[in-house]
Amino acid sequence: MFYQNYPNPFNPSTSIKFGLPEASDVSLKVYDIIGREVATLANDQLMAGYYSYNFNARNLSSDVYIYRIAANSSSDQKKGFTLVKKLVILR
Repeated sequence: MFYQNYPNPFNPSTSIKFGLPEASDVSLKVYDIIGREVATLANDQLMAGYYSYNFNARNLSSDVYIYRIAANSSSDQKKGFTLVKKLVILR
Protein backbone atom coordinates (compact mmCIF):
# COMPACT_ATOMS: atom_id res chain seq x y z
CA MET A 1 0.00 0.00 0.00
CA PHE A 2 1.36 3.39 -1.00
CA TYR A 3 -0.29 6.68 -0.13
CA GLN A 4 -0.06 10.15 -1.64
CA ASN A 5 2.12 12.42 0.47
CA TYR A 6 0.24 14.69 2.86
CA PRO A 7 -0.06 17.60 2.82
CA ASN A 8 0.39 18.22 -0.88
CA PRO A 9 1.18 20.98 -1.83
CA PHE A 10 3.34 21.65 1.21
CA ASN A 11 5.82 24.05 2.80
CA PRO A 12 8.33 23.04 4.12
CA SER A 13 7.62 19.39 5.06
CA THR A 14 5.32 16.53 4.12
CA SER A 15 4.77 12.92 5.15
CA ILE A 16 5.13 9.93 2.82
CA LYS A 17 3.44 6.74 4.03
CA PHE A 18 3.49 3.20 2.71
CA GLY A 19 2.91 -0.37 3.79
CA LEU A 20 4.88 -3.54 3.04
CA PRO A 21 3.22 -6.97 2.99
CA GLU A 22 6.55 -8.69 3.71
CA ALA A 23 10.17 -7.87 4.50
CA SER A 24 11.65 -5.94 1.58
CA ASP A 25 14.65 -3.99 0.39
CA VAL A 26 13.26 -0.47 0.05
CA SER A 27 14.48 2.62 -1.74
CA LEU A 28 12.56 5.90 -1.36
CA LYS A 29 14.00 8.84 -3.31
CA VAL A 30 12.88 12.29 -4.39
CA TYR A 31 13.75 13.75 -7.81
CA ASP A 32 13.34 17.13 -9.41
CA ILE A 33 11.23 17.38 -12.54
CA ILE A 34 14.21 16.78 -14.86
CA GLY A 35 15.24 13.62 -13.03
CA ARG A 36 18.03 14.73 -10.71
CA GLU A 37 17.97 13.04 -7.32
CA VAL A 38 17.46 15.64 -4.56
CA ALA A 39 16.94 13.37 -1.52
CA THR A 40 17.17 9.77 -0.35
CA LEU A 41 14.67 9.11 2.42
CA ALA A 42 15.15 5.34 2.70
CA ASN A 43 17.58 2.77 1.38
CA ASP A 44 17.13 -0.08 3.85
CA GLN A 45 15.80 -3.54 4.44
CA LEU A 46 12.46 -3.09 6.22
CA MET A 47 10.17 -5.59 7.91
CA ALA A 48 6.52 -6.01 6.92
CA GLY A 49 4.40 -3.17 8.27
CA TYR A 50 3.49 0.47 7.80
CA TYR A 51 6.04 3.26 7.53
CA SER A 52 5.99 7.04 7.49
CA TYR A 53 8.88 9.22 6.32
CA ASN A 54 9.02 12.97 6.77
CA PHE A 55 10.46 14.94 3.85
CA ASN A 56 11.70 18.41 4.76
CA ALA A 57 12.23 20.51 1.63
CA ARG A 58 13.41 23.74 3.25
CA ASN A 59 16.45 23.84 0.94
CA LEU A 60 14.45 23.31 -2.26
CA SER A 61 12.60 25.85 -4.38
CA SER A 62 8.91 25.87 -5.21
CA ASP A 63 8.32 23.34 -7.96
CA VAL A 64 6.91 19.94 -8.82
CA TYR A 65 8.99 16.98 -7.65
CA ILE A 66 8.67 13.22 -8.06
CA TYR A 67 9.10 10.60 -5.38
CA ARG A 68 9.77 6.96 -6.19
CA ILE A 69 9.57 3.92 -3.96
CA ALA A 70 11.02 0.59 -5.04
CA ALA A 71 10.52 -2.46 -2.83
CA ASN A 72 11.85 -5.94 -3.58
CA SER A 73 10.97 -8.92 -1.41
CA SER A 74 13.88 -10.09 0.71
CA SER A 75 12.80 -13.72 0.23
CA ASP A 76 11.83 -13.69 -3.47
CA GLN A 77 13.44 -11.15 -5.81
CA LYS A 78 10.63 -11.72 -8.34
CA LYS A 79 8.19 -10.10 -5.92
CA GLY A 80 8.20 -6.36 -5.53
CA PHE A 81 6.89 -3.08 -6.81
CA THR A 82 7.93 0.36 -7.98
CA LEU A 83 5.61 3.34 -7.64
CA VAL A 84 5.99 6.99 -8.55
CA LYS A 85 3.97 10.01 -7.39
CA LYS A 86 4.41 13.76 -7.60
CA LEU A 87 4.60 16.30 -4.83
CA VAL A 88 4.44 20.09 -4.98
CA ILE A 89 6.40 22.59 -2.90
CA LEU A 90 4.74 26.00 -2.60
CA ARG A 91 6.58 28.85 -0.92
